[in-house]
Amino acid sequence: MRENTTDFQRLFLEDVPMMDVRAPVEFNKGAFPGVVNLPLMDDRERERVGTAYKQHGQQAAIELGHRLVAGPLKLARVEAWTRFVQANPEGFLYCFRGGLRSQVTQQWIKAETGLDFPRVIGGYKALRTYLIEQTEDAVAQSGFVCLGGMTGIGKTEVLGELDNAVDLEALANHRGSGFGKRATAQPAPITFENRLAIDLLKRRARGQQGFVVEDESRMIGSCALPLSLFRRMQQSPLVWLEDSFDSRVSRILRDYVVDLCAEFVALHGEEAGFTAFAQRLRQSLAGIAKRLGGERYQRLAAILDQALQVQAASGRVDSHRAWIETLLKEYYDPMYVFQRDAKGQRIEFAGQRAEVVEYLRQRPGRG
Repeated sequence: MRENTTDFQRLFLEDVPMMDVRAPVEFNKGAFPGVVNLPLMDDRERERVGTAYKQHGQQAAIELGHRLVAGPLKLARVEAWTRFVQANPEGFLYCFRGGLRSQVTQQWIKAETGLDFPRVIGGYKALRTYLIEQTEDAVAQSGFVCLGGMTGIGKTEVLGELDNAVDLEALANHRGSGFGKRATAQPAPITFENRLAIDLLKRRARGQQGFVVEDESRMIGSCALPLSLFRRMQQSPLVWLEDSFDSRVSRILRDYVVDLCAEFVALHGEEAGFTAFAQRLRQSLAGIAKRLGGERYQRLAAILDQALQVQAASGRVDSHRAWIETLLKEYYDPMYVFQRDAKGQRIEFAGQRAEVVEYLRQRPGRG
């Protein structure tokens, strides 16, 4: 018989299978990578039990829970847990605090299958607290260098060539700009923080002591960087990536038009996917309309609409270059020039992609 566990480090470092028996509303607010949500109670059942607890106490809540989850419903949930247990005999289960819901789940699995399936002591709350502490430790004890550069400069490509790079945008499933939404949704903000903490935990366990991150604002779409990390990044050395204007336009065309369209088509099919893609581009432009100003926004929106019509009719994407070039010259580049000047004292190296990659690979203190 395996014991219940408080070895949170092993759970995350070894990607131990875990079953989360919290209600879906709890799971959707914050979860861990790879964990399966097989709830003891659904959202409505949990709400009713919570009300009973507040009004009549714990015993009344327990009795109501057993009445709500009974008969065929109970059997279906136990069967789902049993399939998980049989597929993941080395796994664990947890609820919010590792208390009553976890224990009931254990008891029902035991009664139905004869199997003892251990739980995480302290549950989700303890696991989450552990990860927050790991992030704070990493920020305090590790070295950081930020990679900066103009929009479309290829920072993500550089990060991909470095074994000690933490790709914050990949963890947030967002490209980090007003046009950065992907075809698939971002994780919940707490789930993003958990992903980041686990990534840092695994890297430090491999002996990495210094990390390269993109020079981000605190918000990456709807996901916020932990405040301690964001403050540390603002004080960290900056490496500035450079490339030609034409290369930047081509890269944006590939990432934000060709690849994004392909993401939508893969999800929704050719016609519906293109419609959703076109709507996303228009929404992204509309999202910065106030900062662009009315006349400039209308001008860019007309160019974008024409480019989308050409793409829909022929599949050609070169017409998109016109609005990309205008947006860079008139909006993004002046903003980034201002930012570079403001951060000038932090820049310790600037160069093209190969030079920057080599510098960051050889940089002292990289871990």
